[in-house]
Amino acid sequence: MSAILFSVVKAFWFLISLLPLRVLYFFSDLIFFPIYYLLRYRRDVVRKNLVGSFPEKSLDDIVRLEKRFYHSLCDYFMETVKLYGMSEKRVRKHISFTGVDAVEDALAQGCSVVAYMAHTFNWEFATAIPLFLKNKEVVVGQIYHPLENKHFDDFFLKLRGQYNSESISMASTLRRIIEIGKQKKQFIIGFIADQVPTWNSIHHWLTFFHRETPVFTGTEKIARRTGSAVFFLQFKRVKRGKYVAHFIPMAQNAADLPELELTNMYYRLLEDSIRETPELWLWTHNRWKRTRKKMEERERRRAEAKRLKAAEQAE
Repeated sequence: MSAILFSVVKAFWFLISLLPLRVLYFFSDLIFFPIYYLLRYRRDVVRKNLVGSFPEKSLDDIVRLEKRFYHSLCDYFMETVKLYGMSEKRVRKHISFTGVDAVEDALAQGCSVVAYMAHTFNWEFATAIPLFLKNKEVVVGQIYHPLENKHFDDFFLKLRGQYNSESISMASTLRRIIEIGKQKKQFIIGFIADQVPTWNSIHHWLTFFHRETPVFTGTEKIARRTGSAVFFLQFKRVKRGKYVAHFIPMAQNAADLPELELTNMYYRLLEDSIRETPELWLWTHNRWKRTRKKMEERERRRAEAKRLKAAEQAE
């Protein structure tokens, strides 16, 4: 996208963000119909995920849940638009945090904090955490995947950094944490850890919504290496446009727990949270596209290719 076209999009986004949220929710209701019925945005993935996750539900129940999810997805789009330039006073009307005292206590004891998060609406409000902390010296950040389009990447960095929360690219996570340590500072870093790991990043499988699921373990490794206190940041929607994010303690010191216990605990908490309000999780992710059978077949092909290459070289 050219710089000029992006400038137009940015200006349009800014103008739309000036509208009251109740008006944006009206637009949300409007765009639900073309997204769900006409564009059918990733409906095959969503349906497959829901059917596999809730085998006890009838097809009618699945369809009703599916529609609630798409309504929530449209609300997420509009809330994210509104978040651009939203004042601190306005933010406090839409998000509150509980369990912050436990986080402050961990910091007071000299620990940094790792917060497990998920793609639960509306996770974008997590960037407002600095507004709710008494400790203003702590570095607050979230791990993110840089966007391919530099203009949009810069835009979202600005959007997510407007309340003094730092976006840290996944590739530079450990380097940034080391830098923070050298500066003699503490951190609170959120990791959205419910995504699909790449083939080379799969080191652990567990049961998640009835299916054997490959999961990231990097969050736990960093928490253990830094001796951080660990929390699960659970988002709940009180009503449309009003969220509560609760810090649930998982460990006072990650290094004290057996290996993989934090990862397993996170997925138990995540599944329980999703079951409470399943329409608030991002079901458009093809979460179960990688299976152990596919992985074994991939490893078999790689081993065979390696054997053939060695045979050719021997000749």
